[in-house]
Amino acid sequence: MSKPIKVLFIGDIVGAPGLSLLETLLASLISKYEADFVIANAENSHEGMGINEEIIRSLYGLGVHVITGGNHSFAKWKIYPYMKTDTHLLRPLNYPKGAHGFGYGIYDIPGTSHKIGVVNLQGRTYMQPIDDPFRTSDRVLEKIHEQTPMVFIDFHAEATAEKMAFAWYVDGRVSVVAGTHTHIPTADARLLPKSTGYITDVGMTGPYHSVIGMDKETAIKRFLIQTPHKYKMANGDNRICGLFAELDPDSGKCLRIASVTYPAFETGPSS
Repeated sequence: MSKPIKVLFIGDIVGAPGLSLLETLLASLISKYEADFVIANAENSHEGMGINEEIIRSLYGLGVHVITGGNHSFAKWKIYPYMKTDTHLLRPLNYPKGAHGFGYGIYDIPGTSHKIGVVNLQGRTYMQPIDDPFRTSDRVLEKIHEQTPMVFIDFHAEATAEKMAFAWYVDGRVSVVAGTHTHIPTADARLLPKSTGYITDVGMTGPYHSVIGMDKETAIKRFLIQTPHKYKMANGDNRICGLFAELDPDSGKCLRIASVTYPAFETGPSS
């Protein structure tokens, strides 16, 4: 049996607070988990919505190999030309034909002879009515499996049921399905019966003194008054949330999966 491949996935990076924390701590996390390959979702990294070239270069410099996105991948139009050139920057594959950028890639894992496929998909329930992520995955998995059995999917979706249904749909055909978008880490990291690792949402990397990254008072007003308010980034109680997985490079099976939260959440003083 080949040596397991260790993958570290960083959940939705939200603005400067999330980026600052990664600048300080990502190298230590990579070392702690002895990660061979690092993926990060950064669709909210620029001022809480979108991404730019400066942030992309910074993340690569910190040790990130692939950047994934979601419904905010296209929020900043200045990134469009760059999206056509960088195969390590992904946006959801199931956007209609003609959308800028790449939805998946097959990448060499540094220091090994192995490759890993990374796919970015977006759900449709309570989100834009884009192409079907289920059937889109069927088409791309055939191509990836010609080169590697290891496949990591960032499934960016609002509905828990859609994330879970998708994971059952691809169980045994992919290594990991990591749910993103809702910014709150769930406690269900587990191995499905056919050895696909799954979690409903890895959580966000950013300020938790917030409403999913947004200033608390602004968010509360939106609900109280039911009128639009300008998006305002929050700050405080910054944390990294993500996922660690060990993969069998020969079969593509997930051998181990675990949530990553630093610093860990506390429930209060011990009695």
